[in-house]
Amino acid sequence: MSSRGQERKRPNQGGRDAKRQKTKKQKPVKEGSSEEVLIADVRALFAAQTLSDVAIGAQPETNLESKNDAADAPSDIVADREDSSAVAKENDHAPEKAGLPNPFTEIEVKVVELSSTGDGLALHESSKQIYVVPFTAPGDVVKVKVIKHFEKESYSLTDFVSIVTPGPLRDDSRIHCQYFSKCGGCQFQMMEYTEQLKHKRSIVDKAFRNFSQLPPELVPVIEDTIGSPLQYGYRTKLTPHFDGPPNQTTRAERQNGARNYFKEVPPIGFMLKGQRKTLDIEDCPIGTDAVRMGMKRERANAVKNLDTYKKGVTILLRESTKRIPNEDEGASEDPIDAIKVTGSTHTDLKTCITDNNATSTEYIDNFVFTNTAGAFFQNNNSILPVFTQYIRDHILPPTTPTAPAIKYFIDAYSGSGLFTITLSSLFTTSIGIDIAASSITSARENAALNKLPPSQCTFIAADAPELFKSVKYPNDETVVVLDPPRKGCDESFLNQLLAFAPRRVVYVSCNVHTQARDVGVLVRGVSGVKTKYEIESLRGFDFFPQTGHVEGVAVLNRVKAVDISEEPPATS
Repeated sequence: MSSRGQERKRPNQGGRDAKRQKTKKQKPVKEGSSEEVLIADVRALFAAQTLSDVAIGAQPETNLESKNDAADAPSDIVADREDSSAVAKENDHAPEKAGLPNPFTEIEVKVVELSSTGDGLALHESSKQIYVVPFTAPGDVVKVKVIKHFEKESYSLTDFVSIVTPGPLRDDSRIHCQYFSKCGGCQFQMMEYTEQLKHKRSIVDKAFRNFSQLPPELVPVIEDTIGSPLQYGYRTKLTPHFDGPPNQTTRAERQNGARNYFKEVPPIGFMLKGQRKTLDIEDCPIGTDAVRMGMKRERANAVKNLDTYKKGVTILLRESTKRIPNEDEGASEDPIDAIKVTGSTHTDLKTCITDNNATSTEYIDNFVFTNTAGAFFQNNNSILPVFTQYIRDHILPPTTPTAPAIKYFIDAYSGSGLFTITLSSLFTTSIGIDIAASSITSARENAALNKLPPSQCTFIAADAPELFKSVKYPNDETVVVLDPPRKGCDESFLNQLLAFAPRRVVYVSCNVHTQARDVGVLVRGVSGVKTKYEIESLRGFDFFPQTGHVEGVAVLNRVKAVDISEEPPATS
């Protein structure tokens, strides 16, 4: 049977057509953004193709099948990173426009690798152009709709249409969600979980290869990604939304008090992949049972109260836990609006909160955390015991006879106190610092809930770049945890950190690309400051199974170094 005869199409496939597209002015690429990450992967693959062509051209024509072998292999096998970068610079040109298909035409391409954004990178026999294809795995032959060419960067964006021939990593029977291949939330449901973890290890590896500006000898081998105990039913927070009613009134009518109303129920859910359009979603299998229960309830409430909405709404769905000792009478009750989980010593009643200003409660082992429901807190509770234990196991440097004992802990970007509280027993004094006053209020309440006195666990509200002005700990006896937002640390903060020079730094990040950039600064050092660091270990944690996201943990030790300007001149 031909490959076309094997074509399998997932139902209700999303797509775009020409009449809905608008030409927009190209925006500059943001540092650490998905676009920057994608371009780095595209350049590496384009360079690998060029190296493969050069190698094949130097061999007898009887060895032509090696070209296909190279295309099927991961780019780190085809060429090492330094050679790839050099060739990319020497061959920085786009394929000829005449060789590219017109936008909104459908073509078949073969996926050769996954990018760090979670999309497949595919090739077509007509050119070296790289096609970015969502919802695919290496080896898949896919029918795609070409959306837009970026000729200067040698890649094109496409919409997934259907699988022509599945690759060895693809098994669609693994897919748990009817909206997969349309919703932009998940990328990897068709892949075995062990393969997802391998890919996420490669994301960390490529992040430090492409963004740290460090030579390979200064970057240790990336350790295996720690998986989530739950691969589905793990998200403790979801935020579906719907748009406001369509405009059906004139400005004059609105000035006289008229308003728009819904004529039909709008889609309530999440964004279509690659489009500014809401996909109606009745259920999300990566949400916890309590969140999924809340989603059904709030969808019904939105429909019931549709005429009260004047504009679009984002619905908060946040899990909250009430823990009851098993010997208490309340543990035997079965409330209809809660998910009941019975353990050996206690029973948890899990409900779904929708008020942004309400208080949610979570338990991590024996620690309890309350938080404003709409504020940030890690969204996968199942991995947090493993994650916080890993940080506990790696927060202190190896003991040496000459080094003083570590007594002090600084938790920069502390939020509501996750690290400050779970690590406080290891130190004489711990201090958490965050710019948000509401987070500091929650952190102080959490310290009290966990019976930690202010002398052991303190929190202050301050912008992270100013934090070292508030701390007087001796640097040889201090470790620092960094957990910044996706954009990473700014230059001022990194300079102050290097000037303070804590003995050890643990950098936690939800964006391993900006993490790699910042760690590169700490390892290289800055002019006028003698402090530098070396990387002890790098590892990913899978907080979001089925997606392309990975949390990174980098452990750094201070090393003695001097500025190059202060080094004595070389003598012959």
